[in-house]
Amino acid sequence: MIYSIFDILGIIADFDEELATRSTSEKDVSTIKHLQQMDKINFSVPNFSKGLDWLNVSEELNLNYHLKGKLVILDFFTYCCINCMHILPDLEAVEEQFPFSAGVAVIGVHSAKFLNEKVTANIKSAVLRYNIHHPVVNDEDAELWQALAVSCWPTLVFIGPNGQLLYSVAGEGQREKVLDFLKVSTDYYSNKLNKQDLPVRLERDKVPSSYLSFPGKIAIWSAKQYIVISDTGNHRVVVTDLQGIVKHVIGTGQSGFQDGASDQAKFSSPQGVACDDTSIYVADTGNHALRHIIFEGNQTKVTTLAGTGHQGTDKSGGKSYTTQELSSPWDLVMSKTLDGGADVLLIAMAGTHQIWVFFLADGQWYKDMSHIAGTCIRFAGSGMEENRNNSYPEKASFAQPSGLALSPKASRHTLYIADSESSSLRSVSLNNCKVSNIAGGERDPSNLFAFGDKDGKGYEAKLQHPLGVTLLGHSLFVADSYNHKIKCVDLNTGDCTTLAGTGGPGAIVDLEDLTLCQFNEPGGLASDEDRKLILIADTNNHAIKVLDLEKKSLYQLPIIFPETVEKDADVMDKKSTVNAEAKTASALPDVSVKISDLELPLLIPVKLPDEQHLNTDAPNSWKVSSLDDSGLKFIDLLPSCDRRGKLRICSKDNTSSTHQVCLCLKLPCDVVPGILTLGLELQIFACLDEGGACLPPKAMHFNQTVNITS
Repeated sequence: MIYSIFDILGIIADFDEELATRSTSEKDVSTIKHLQQMDKINFSVPNFSKGLDWLNVSEELNLNYHLKGKLVILDFFTYCCINCMHILPDLEAVEEQFPFSAGVAVIGVHSAKFLNEKVTANIKSAVLRYNIHHPVVNDEDAELWQALAVSCWPTLVFIGPNGQLLYSVAGEGQREKVLDFLKVSTDYYSNKLNKQDLPVRLERDKVPSSYLSFPGKIAIWSAKQYIVISDTGNHRVVVTDLQGIVKHVIGTGQSGFQDGASDQAKFSSPQGVACDDTSIYVADTGNHALRHIIFEGNQTKVTTLAGTGHQGTDKSGGKSYTTQELSSPWDLVMSKTLDGGADVLLIAMAGTHQIWVFFLADGQWYKDMSHIAGTCIRFAGSGMEENRNNSYPEKASFAQPSGLALSPKASRHTLYIADSESSSLRSVSLNNCKVSNIAGGERDPSNLFAFGDKDGKGYEAKLQHPLGVTLLGHSLFVADSYNHKIKCVDLNTGDCTTLAGTGGPGAIVDLEDLTLCQFNEPGGLASDEDRKLILIADTNNHAIKVLDLEKKSLYQLPIIFPETVEKDADVMDKKSTVNAEAKTASALPDVSVKISDLELPLLIPVKLPDEQHLNTDAPNSWKVSSLDDSGLKFIDLLPSCDRRGKLRICSKDNTSSTHQVCLCLKLPCDVVPGILTLGLELQIFACLDEGGACLPPKAMHFNQTVNITS
């Protein structure tokens, strides 16, 4: 008898039903019988197509060579999917209990939902961001997905040592079932298993650490005039002043779940941040928790407000503080109770596709229900993954809400939501609690594939997996993440238009034309009302960008974070920063200039490691300051040179990775003869020669002594 894939899936479904009625010992017997049956059928899984892009390995893998004799688990995933993120800890448990030496191998098969996810470079960023350390293949055209009739993300498909299909498990929350199946299977096939290692070469070992790593969200701490950044890839929170000088670093930088002082506390892939007058609240996404950063004098400490540290399935809430389980909280915004009396935190609960509320004090909420401080409840969303609008918030539904912004004005007391998986912008009126569409998406609430890149109004506008929103005036700004753009919705007219970005990933900062600027999956936005600025967490560029609405320009905020600052930096100021940088600066040959010229040409050698090359498309930049007591401020760039802040490469040594950077400076008119010491800082972007992976920016510091003569 010839079995089709659908026949096999039917047999697996019958096996699953049988397991549900068996005791633990009976399950083992049933599993062995199932394996014997699948061996007789011997339905072979098709091999990976040749020429596919692979990550975390040094060569393409083959089922008939590298993986022959192993129990293989194919994880069909797409990196936007919250459910796929949720099973990563399960896969880590599999790899810990059943390593290569046990004859088991986990292979990620990336089968994209969004067009942006088909690009290997973007998958590589996700592999780094989520610390995936098993092999991953980009099955760009979903050939294996179709051949095995996979129907949802995530799906795990188990392959036997002879390439035969054994079993499949769909959805999250299946860890116990997977581990039980592997325990019986490894015993059953023990004499046939190939226990050799695979040619693993992790992507994380190819790139250096950076000051910021995949920053997810950003907020303005108005009370302090600070910027708060969720440094997601480094598992910490970074606080800077408005010039980017680091003031606090909260968290060890290692993933974990631990309260305590700022240099002892641990987070796991934190995302949303919100501030009151004295403290910071954090959506600790990987820990499924809500954390609180408290500043008391010179002490900073972290406590947990809600969440158990493990993913929950509760879709109603009602418990208090750490007894209430959460599921991937992704963003936060401060608000008031509906009676206006007490502070609350509104939470984008991406894991259950809902909006929740945490009560910081006793107060009333929807339906005039009173709640005590510490209570955490569902506000809007049924828990179904849909794009359903409704006048009753609990009957509406969302699809992985990931960004929040609040308009506190009485006439428009509204919560705005970036609903990422439906590629839409939604709103909840806090006056009548009605859930509505703002832009993007589709009228059919079950259609989560209505994405694109199109300006327009309402459903006519198209977005692709937006992650961030912020308000300024009557405009709602959107991080249209997978379109690599910043868009703007006029809340008076409903028009959604592109403000900045080319539509393709990159790092170019063009100071004259916003449509020529580039982003790479921007994830978070914040607005500075006074200065008319939009701050952007440009996630895959490991950078914070600043969009000046009045000047219609974009620039990168320099994160001034000296190597000597590793922990909380309460006492750091600009002067100490300059001095710290000067200690590690390289001295350039002295130059002389006549006071009558006031023009100072400089040549700066930029040496990169042999395996790297300069990324000339990236926003390589410079700045100059005085390191002595002359009082000299920044030096102007001559009009005849490149625009201020961008580097011009004069020449390159073809025998090495050394470039000569040209700077042409104009000294102030009031400069006097004497010795002037300049501090030069270059922000350099490089890419690896092998694989082409682009690296986070690297700061290079130089001291230049200038002899000004008469």
